[in-house]
Amino acid sequence: MIEIRNLQKAFSGTQVLKDISFDVKEGEVVAIIGPSGSGKSTLLRCLNYLEQPDGGHIQIDEVVVDTTKASKQDILNLRKQTSMVFQHYNLFKNKTALENVTYSLEVTKGYSKEDAKKRGLALLKQVGLESKADVYPVTLSGGQQQRVGIARAVAVNPKVILFDEPTSSLDPEWVGEVLKVISDIAREENATMIIVTHEMQFAKDVADKVIFMSDGYIVEEGTPEQVLDHPQHERTKQFLQKTLVNVGELA
Repeated sequence: MIEIRNLQKAFSGTQVLKDISFDVKEGEVVAIIGPSGSGKSTLLRCLNYLEQPDGGHIQIDEVVVDTTKASKQDILNLRKQTSMVFQHYNLFKNKTALENVTYSLEVTKGYSKEDAKKRGLALLKQVGLESKADVYPVTLSGGQQQRVGIARAVAVNPKVILFDEPTSSLDPEWVGEVLKVISDIAREENATMIIVTHEMQFAKDVADKVIFMSDGYIVEEGTPEQVLDHPQHERTKQFLQKTLVNVGELA
């Protein structure tokens, strides 16, 4: 369903992504882990062209993009396949929670106001915020704002939802509620997700596949049990030991 081949990206001469290739099946949840600066967020942003890759191919469903010669239409078609949940929520401050969810439905999907409202309310209920439909982001906690962001991402029925460290900006007390919402959506919607996260236990509980990145490379990938409990590469072992994760039998 998703095929990434030989993806590359550099900033000011520094290679941030080095020949990245991996696949994601429909309905699969992939967690990308690794130290800060390893290229995780850049990879995610390249998948929907928030950052323009320097080379490689991206395929999401039937949309195939050669990043060395992508047209504006190619990029638009690719972006239509994805939704993104950001670290810092990125909600419209002048719109209510409901309006944040329905805006893209009306503008990009052609929903009527009535149909958009119906879907928006159903999604806010799904993330536990139906009672907050008419309030503005400034009155919501960080966890509530992020849940609105998740509802907005789900609303347009994307082929894949991209999560860029969705709990990194939250106070510790709100992390659990956001992770639960993501887990519920993964289970109930059978949604395809790629999640950049520092929450190792969450990755172990929710992901079908874990990818460990370091220095712009994919070092190791496999099931959560393979990568988190029984890593094969020394660099993976070092990272997991520093994050105080129970990584099983380490040689």
